[in-house]
Amino acid sequence: MAVCEVCGNDYYMSFEVRTVSGQVHIFDSIECAAHRLAPVCEHCRCRILGHGVEVEGQLFCCAHCARDSGAPEGTAIRDSVGAHPVG
Repeated sequence: MAVCEVCGNDYYMSFEVRTVSGQVHIFDSIECAAHRLAPVCEHCRCRILGHGVEVEGQLFCCAHCARDSGAPEGTAIRDSVGAHPVG
């Protein structure tokens, strides 16, 4: 058994998540994993559990939040939070 780093629960079905940067995290639920790892929308502060959008390096849960936060007219609202363009 392993102890969840978010809630401290010692659960027999806990699991390990390894990030691209090599960090290792232990969680007892998807909820705890999302609480620790999911980015937060810059506008509404909700956890971004889907792909979200990125505008000029800021992360949003949706295009609506990006526009409401003052993204300049004509700014490209890029789908896929954290995905970096190739080339």
